[in-house]
Amino acid sequence: MQYIITLVFILFTTFVSSQEFQKYVNPMIGTGGHGHTFPGATVPFGMVQLSPDTRIDGSWDGCSGYHFSDSIIYGFSHTHLNGTGVSDFGDIMIMPTMGKPTLNKTDYSSKFSHNNEKATAGYYKVKLDKYDIDAELTSSTRVGLHQYTFRKSGEANIILDLNHRDKLLQGEIKIINDRTIEILRRSNSWANDQYVYARIEFKKAMKITKFIANEEIKDNLYSGTQLAICFSKKVKKGEKIMMKVSLSPTSYDGALKNMSEIQTWDFNKVVQNAKKLWNKELSKIAISSNDQTKLTIFYTALYHTMIQPNIAQDVDGKYRGRDNKIHLAQGFNYYSVFSLWDTFRGAHPLYTIIDHKRTSDYINTFIAQFKQGGRLPVWELASNETDCMIGYHSVSVIADAMAKGITGFDYEKAFTASKYSAMLDHLGLASYKKNGVISIDDEHESVSKTLEYAYDDWCIAQMAQLLNKKEDYSYFMERSQNWKNVFDSKTGFMRPRKNGGWYTPFDAREVNNNYTEGNSWQYSFFVPQDIDGLINALGGKVNFEAKLDEMFSSPSTTTGRAQVDITGLIGQYAHGNEPSHHMAYLYNYVNKPEKTKATIHSILNTFYANAPDGLIGNEDCGQMSAWYVLSSLGIYSVSPGKPIWSTTEPFFDKAVVTLENGKVETITSSTSKSVLEIFGINKPTTQPESFNEITAIPAIEADSKSFKENLGVGIETNNSKDSIFYLIQNNRSYMKDMGFMLYTKPFTLNETSTVIAYASRNGVKSKTTSASYVKKPNDWTIALKSTYNNQYTAGGFDGIIDGIYGSENWKKGEWQGYQYQDFECVIDLKKEVSISEIASNYLQDSRSWILMPRKVEYYISSDNVNFTLVKTVENTIDPKETDTKIVSYKSSFAPVKAKYVKIKAYNFGKLPEWHQGFGDSSFLFIDEIEIK
Repeated sequence: MQYIITLVFILFTTFVSSQEFQKYVNPMIGTGGHGHTFPGATVPFGMVQLSPDTRIDGSWDGCSGYHFSDSIIYGFSHTHLNGTGVSDFGDIMIMPTMGKPTLNKTDYSSKFSHNNEKATAGYYKVKLDKYDIDAELTSSTRVGLHQYTFRKSGEANIILDLNHRDKLLQGEIKIINDRTIEILRRSNSWANDQYVYARIEFKKAMKITKFIANEEIKDNLYSGTQLAICFSKKVKKGEKIMMKVSLSPTSYDGALKNMSEIQTWDFNKVVQNAKKLWNKELSKIAISSNDQTKLTIFYTALYHTMIQPNIAQDVDGKYRGRDNKIHLAQGFNYYSVFSLWDTFRGAHPLYTIIDHKRTSDYINTFIAQFKQGGRLPVWELASNETDCMIGYHSVSVIADAMAKGITGFDYEKAFTASKYSAMLDHLGLASYKKNGVISIDDEHESVSKTLEYAYDDWCIAQMAQLLNKKEDYSYFMERSQNWKNVFDSKTGFMRPRKNGGWYTPFDAREVNNNYTEGNSWQYSFFVPQDIDGLINALGGKVNFEAKLDEMFSSPSTTTGRAQVDITGLIGQYAHGNEPSHHMAYLYNYVNKPEKTKATIHSILNTFYANAPDGLIGNEDCGQMSAWYVLSSLGIYSVSPGKPIWSTTEPFFDKAVVTLENGKVETITSSTSKSVLEIFGINKPTTQPESFNEITAIPAIEADSKSFKENLGVGIETNNSKDSIFYLIQNNRSYMKDMGFMLYTKPFTLNETSTVIAYASRNGVKSKTTSASYVKKPNDWTIALKSTYNNQYTAGGFDGIIDGIYGSENWKKGEWQGYQYQDFECVIDLKKEVSISEIASNYLQDSRSWILMPRKVEYYISSDNVNFTLVKTVENTIDPKETDTKIVSYKSSFAPVKAKYVKIKAYNFGKLPEWHQGFGDSSFLFIDEIEIK
């Protein structure tokens, strides 16, 4: 059974324009649980998000600045992130108080009650209990408007605190007159160097009553990295203080020009203007339903997709570019906040339906950032590249727009930027290009990066095809098949590679550093560019369906590292995180649309609610909600870059979608079989040019990377029709002259060697893969008295005495990690020898909970019973040091005879209050131990 979506073109009618869609928006949805949304006032895609801050730290559930479980408000700041998993923003924080002025956060904060809180689209109100002040907020695109009603007479204060949430790099407060202030806030957090200029205009004159400025105070200019100021005036009971705050990323002049957006002090008029803007945007999709809760969930979801990306240019078109210079946007609007790893999957495909102009603006922004910064954005924030998450998914947005015929940007420039970004050598790309795969040895999150790069390469190939670039098409189509190099046919999963072979032990449920916020279950279905190829690799449609069934019916528990992002589990499907979002639609590809419908509708009913914890996971800049919007309409873009929608039965009886060409399409459901066309897009595409199928690289297998006497090595491939050829490189002279040999059976190594191999099928050779094996420099054995975390094994029990050293990229698995305990081991040297030096190497990455040991003690013994302390080495590295460091705790002493060496390294312990993981236990990472 398939579902038909009936399209009816009608004229723009009063049915669409007259309804108050904004009244269904509940900004409180997602402010509890792990939604990470904010409740404050903003307009569609606005620069200002004026919202209360109940958190002043960077805690995970406080990423937006607000959490529904809190009861204290510290102030109202003008920028907020919508549902991200990393904290930033909170710029230009304002707090009204009464009484004696104070600039201490604990003192000026106030309790509040949700009973006295109201949030609608474009408007927020709350009572500050401590001061009996009613705070009301609204905004235009670039200006926030505050109205504070003081319910008792006395000294009223307005606090401006620039030391709020992230690190203040440079602050300036210029007093223009008793009603006007100019501000610069340059800060560092997720965005490394963010500039916010602001202009404050009070309706009534205010006087300065208190300030903090640790640098210059001169000619009405206050500056420093510790900067706060209090403005005060006497008020009568019921009196209001109003203020406008305009933002600019470029200059004081930009903030002055942007202030022109609100020229009135009529608060209600500004609120109504904000509602009109929301109504205009939300009316693009008109849903018919008698269920008010469903309408609220739907329109709040649509609202959340329209909070970002954010306009990031002044009213005159000036913006701060990726080169930190001021530019003028010509012919497009410049935007910021691109959570592309999340939003390429659903939010941007949604925009291709209801927002062609902004889609082209986004891509023009990408092109500008490429010109100014040297590559397309990955996760851009305030014109800073955070390099958060993986892939180069700008190319997905571009390819999808091109495939759907969206214009308004230069296709050739977009392709050039895409190709250039894909040809860089960072973030595992060098290995990916050379070897056709990223292994654990090359880069962390290797499986996910290989898979997502392969999809992105397919996107570039689609652009090349449209532009008739045949060589580029073939090249990137070949790269797009690299998913085959991490597919293991024996297990049926996408599996990490290490040292030329498959990483063991393997558990598909294990969350580890080989996957991005997920496990193998949540990545083994990510081949959106070649779903038919994946189906074939798993043995056909019957097996593929069974694999999907197994995923949805498996126990809903993961193993390995705790990952807070993995929520909303149905079996191993995790709706609370983006890699799973397309999976329910894959039943359509095996002719089981009824399973797609059942799963999709269950998710719509179960994981979205009209409540603060109504989102099952992070909103992630609109992606969680975009899935709801699209799936409610009965469509989803499984493969952005193809002008095709995967479909299911719509969730609502009727949906009227307004297009930018002035026409409207009506979606209704039916159970008749039919050929589906949706929004004029599901049409046959041009027959793709032929391209060469790749042969997957073989896997070189051995029990370990290091060995004592000899080591057995075997080589295998996924396809029994492959021929395997191999080469051994070592110090033997005759081996150096040997070429590749046909592999027929396993062989044995007895010295340090490198094995190189490739597979060939029907004359098509795979890329080569290699494995290095090290003969141990000693015959020592080790007895570990502590238990290492199974995520961080350094290759096994004796991985810290194998002669293989860990690098700064600890996520590659070369270090042994210990948490909640000290480290202790005893090394048996096998015979009594003279010892004059003992050393052990440790790693610190404080941002990742890994800190140097407080001290290390070295002991010696002849009988493994009686040990003598020979040296203690104290830590000299500041735990606040954020750069990753490797330090050798080396001890030298007069030669002594011993057969056993004991090493005790004392864990740093609980993370201190200044650390974002305060109260949790730190990790101790060790590798390698040296004894001379």
